[in-house]
Amino acid sequence: MSFLFGKSHSFDPVKDISSLSGRVILATGGNNGLGKETIKQLAAHNPTKIYMGARSVKKAEEAILDIKREVPSADIVFLDIDLASFASIKRAAETFLSTNDRLDILINNAGVFALPPGLTEDGYEVQFGTNYMGSALLTRLLLPILNKTADTGADVRIVNISSELYRNAPKAGILLNQVKTPLTEVSTVARYGHSKLANIYFARSCAKKFPSIKSVSLHPGLVRTNIGGGMAANPVLSFIFRLFSSVASVDIPTGTLNQLWASTADSAEVKNGAYYIPFFKEAKRTGIESDMDKAEELWQWTEREFKEHGF
Repeated sequence: MSFLFGKSHSFDPVKDISSLSGRVILATGGNNGLGKETIKQLAAHNPTKIYMGARSVKKAEEAILDIKREVPSADIVFLDIDLASFASIKRAAETFLSTNDRLDILINNAGVFALPPGLTEDGYEVQFGTNYMGSALLTRLLLPILNKTADTGADVRIVNISSELYRNAPKAGILLNQVKTPLTEVSTVARYGHSKLANIYFARSCAKKFPSIKSVSLHPGLVRTNIGGGMAANPVLSFIFRLFSSVASVDIPTGTLNQLWASTADSAEVKNGAYYIPFFKEAKRTGIESDMDKAEELWQWTEREFKEHGF
């Protein structure tokens, strides 16, 4: 598994995460998989509050009860959010901002994978629209409180979950002139990689434009979660994915280590704008993922899109 996870590690969330007392945390996709485990591990270190962003009230409430069985003192609040809907994201941000005066850690964990071709309700290719546009809009709407928190001298971080599958993005990079189509001529995995390349660009741009906030992107590794459930429409790809996962993946607690480290490690160890692969290794590459001109082009395009939608 070295090609997926590199060298062994010594990071132990139980012992190596310092007290999070006084901090407020928001993690999307929190009701299962990596998000749920991340919230559970962070909750054990006494943050003031953790918001669990999720689409399903029922699943979130069940997840919160599960976590509280292990961490009875956890203060976890469900935040209703669907990253495929700008209207839902706006409501979620307004809810959060109306009840909080700080945000220390934003973990953009939620995502979809291998969905059939389609569009979000706002008209973007469904994986790009959910994985990138949704997370970018949530971050944008929360930037005022993130900046306000950073201005107090707090260690503020934005952690964006990307994937090594960004390498499968189209060779041309982000297809800005086509992202308002289902991209049917592009493979399912390439559409996913396309969205994950955008996540890397977003983290690099945030680091450049808001240096007082630490923004990183990362690959959690190939993890045994249910994210591959979207491949029902492609049984061959689904079979290959399940077969590969059964022999080359890790469990969920191991899969959370990169994002837990990025969220809580000593600030001097985490480089602003970097892209990390397991475990805690900056991927120092000179390919398309490091093209800051492309990153800036995406940033400006995204800003224009948000403006057109009234943000």
